[in-house]
Amino acid sequence: MNRIDLNGDLGESFGAWRMGDDDALLPLLSSANIACGFHAGDPEIMQRTVAQAVAHRVAIGAHVSLPDLQGFGRREIAVTPAEAYAMTLYQIGALHAFTRAAGATLSHVKPHGALYNMAARDALLADAVARAVHDFDPQLRLFGLAGSALIEAGRKLGLAVAAEAFADRRYRADGSLQPRREAGAVIEEVEPAVAQALGIARDGTVRAVDGQTVPLRADTLCLHGDGPHAVQLACRLREALDAAGLRIAAPDAA
Repeated sequence: MNRIDLNGDLGESFGAWRMGDDDALLPLLSSANIACGFHAGDPEIMQRTVAQAVAHRVAIGAHVSLPDLQGFGRREIAVTPAEAYAMTLYQIGALHAFTRAAGATLSHVKPHGALYNMAARDALLADAVARAVHDFDPQLRLFGLAGSALIEAGRKLGLAVAAEAFADRRYRADGSLQPRREAGAVIEEVEPAVAQALGIARDGTVRAVDGQTVPLRADTLCLHGDGPHAVQLACRLREALDAAGLRIAAPDAA
């Protein structure tokens, strides 16, 4: 493959409170995962972020989450598959309303935070999320952790999937993400994050925390919009990918 998608988690402000520099980051991406109000975002933020994505021709995705504003969706909550299905469907519908009003099309769905990690390892939750996506629109693409139960669930239902990897998160030898609660789980410096992302995109490998080189095939790379160096990282990563001969484009782009 000579192309890679760059996605970012956006629209995570709420009311008068602001998170990240969406105005600067969004034009550097090819896909935007927009918060749907459960972990962050509100109706006006959703509307504005959709409008910005349309203006910059960035693919729009629903960033669905557990209902956890205070914990930013990063705390695991015991939910049944039926609950996961309903909350996923609800959030997709909310963002779809704004994309339709803007004359745009919803491209993909990506779970956030704890829901993302739970669905990566729990086949029943993964199936519930994937079924919600399929039942809303089987043409939507499902983003999930590369090699995870969520990617497998999407494929079983006939969904297009995008295997995701992270520029700024450490990996374990089994291909899972090192939990945020552990020291060093997030790569804080720009250049090491760029090097990791380039290795994944160009070589299909990542160095795990124990030093092993782990195969990792990814269709899309995530840049967290809430990081202090998110815009700088996006700029440097685009330069590095371009120098490596990789085209940056959303999975559905021609």
